[in-house]
Order: sequence, then C-alpha cells, then structure tokens
Amino acid sequence: MTGESFRRRFENNPEHKFTGLSLDWEEDAEAWQQVKVYIDSSKSILSENDSPDIPFRYSVNPYRGCVHACAYCYARNTHEFLGLGAGTDFETQIFVKQNAAELLEQHFKSRKWNSVAASDRWIAFSGITDCYQPLEGKLGITRACLEKCLEYRVPVSIITKSALVLRDKELLLELHKAVGVKVTLSIAFMNAEMMKCLEPHASSLPQRWKAMSELSTIGIPTGISLGPMIPGLNDSDIPALLRLAKNCGASYAFYVMLRLPGSVKAVFLERLQKHFPQQCKKVEHFLRETRGGELNEAQFGSRMRGRGVRSDLIASLFSIECKRLGLLGGEANSQVNSKDDSQAKNIGKHTGLDTLATAEFKHKIYKPTSLLPQNKSSQSEQLSLF
Repeated sequence: MTGESFRRRFENNPEHKFTGLSLDWEEDAEAWQQVKVYIDSSKSILSENDSPDIPFRYSVNPYRGCVHACAYCYARNTHEFLGLGAGTDFETQIFVKQNAAELLEQHFKSRKWNSVAASDRWIAFSGITDCYQPLEGKLGITRACLEKCLEYRVPVSIITKSALVLRDKELLLELHKAVGVKVTLSIAFMNAEMMKCLEPHASSLPQRWKAMSELSTIGIPTGISLGPMIPGLNDSDIPALLRLAKNCGASYAFYVMLRLPGSVKAVFLERLQKHFPQQCKKVEHFLRETRGGELNEAQFGSRMRGRGVRSDLIASLFSIECKRLGLLGGEANSQVNSKDDSQAKNIGKHTGLDTLATAEFKHKIYKPTSLLPQNKSSQSEQLSLF
C-alpha cells in the first residue's frame, strides 16, 4: 500500500445493462483495487428535475461514482452510461467536475435562472452521489460551489453521510443567515457493524451524530434521513434513530424505502448474502411485500415509499415517533404531496445518497483515456492531490 489511492473491493461488476458483459474476479485475485479519478468535462452543472415524487427542482452533483461503496446506492446504474460497471467500477472509477463552480456561476448569471421564482431557487447538493465524499477533502469542489451560492444569494439543502461537512460550517452558517441552508445527515442504522458492512467507507455513526449536533448548535437547521429503509433489517431502528436525531438538534426527518433498480439489485443482494446470510431471505421476502411481489418498483408515487401492509406499518411507526418527538417528518413521498405547505416545501429539498471520512485515502487524478471525450485542452491535466 503506497502512494496511489486504494480501497477494498466488495463485489463484482454485475451484467452491464447495455453490453451484457460482466466481471468476475478469480478467487485468489487481489482484493485491493486502485481508485482512479478522471476529469469530467461536462458543460453544465445544474440539473433540473420534474419528477413528481422528488421534492426539489434543481440539484448539483460535483462527482460521478462514490468511494463510500454503499451496497444499496441507487446511483450505481449511472456508471453504466459511461461504459463502466455498477459494482466495483462505481466505487473505484470516480469522475470529478473540476470546473463546477465556474459553470454554476454562468448559470446564475443567465436570463433563464433570473426568471425562476425565488421559491424554486433552492439547490440540492447532491441528489446522486455524495458531495462530501473523500475527494472533496482534497479538491474542495463542493465548497467552491457553496461560495458561489453565497455570492449570488441562492439557498441550499445538503444531504450527506460525511462528517466532512463540518469543514464548511462557518460558510454554511453565513449562507444560512443570508438566504437559507438545511443540512440532512443520512443515518439509517443503529448497529455500527451492520452500517460498516453496507456503508463500508462512510463516516462512522458517532462522527455523523457529532456533525449533526455541531451544526445544530451553531444555528444551522438540520435533519435526518433514514435512508434507505430496509424492511426486516433496519426498520426496527426507527424509534432510536429519531430519538437520537432529536437529541442532536434535528428539527425534521424523512425516509426513503430501499430501491433496487437495474444492476443495484445484484450488488445489494451479493453484499447482503455475504454479511447477513441468515437474514437475506427474510429481507428479500419483506421487500417484495412492499413492492407488489417484486424487488423494485419504478412507479411514481410508490417507488420512494413502497406499498402494502408492511409499508404502511413502517410509515405509521415513523409518523407516530416523529409526532411524539416533535419532529416535522414523513416519508419522502408525503413531502412532495405537501409542496404547497411552505414548511414542508423547504424540508423537502432533499434526497437520499452516501459518504465517508477522508483521512485514510490519498487520491491522485489520472489522465483520462477512452473513458472520456478526447478534449485535449481540458483533459491532459493531471492534478496533484498530495
């Protein structure tokens, strides 16, 4: 283990959606894989969403792929559009939007942005992969974007599994005083061992609770995302998680039912079988109960919360505990249905994803090869992160 960045391999790449190819490692293959980071030459940074069950209109995603390696991450499929796999590739082939802040400023200066109603200008960080994943500690792309949001007075909501968010607490407080900020910590497990198996490179549970407490103490509105909710595995943690969140200063809470679109299903079930073989069949059975007999459901309105008796029981438990603790909350879907309520609307500017603490890894930007369009002027650079 020397200068390059390495991380532990946790699963193979499942069959590719478009090519049908899959990657299986030999039994004695080296389990440590090199993390390669490529410059993403995107020409825009602000994504506009019109999905009826996602409670925000605009989002910024500075990174593609995520070293956190969360088994359930619904963003894994996005790597297949890059010709890569949803398993190991998603965790070890990371694309960075190095000029994200400049692109964001261009958008803020545009006539299109200035025509957007003030109530719709909240920007969600991230929505796909965690904006505070380890590379952010070196590159500072998210911070640069937040500085532009402060300069142009644009309110922001953040969701993360990383304690790295504390690095920017002064900036976030200044932005909150100027126009508005909300920070959601994604914490779905009480059991640290279970969390480490399914979110192997995310910040530890104590670090996340500490981040929530510190941000709340200085006056930044915080909340908790219990995502994903995995029936039969962590649904019994709901009361304890909400109670701890309240004690750490959270004012709102929401959850998203486990989603397994496309290749994510194979990655999740492989990890589940490896670490929780005795619970695997039960979890799969309970999940099917919330998905009409399937393991995933893409239908708007139910894909985020599930349906059926078990889903209703989870929603009821969550609602009762939120009411008892004085937390504004509901499943992700209910927040969308309450968009006309100003309080629910502001809280709904979030979605679910995944993150890690930084110190264990050193990253180096590698010169992109055929994975990226060949724009020599922007991609011949190699950034030193040491």
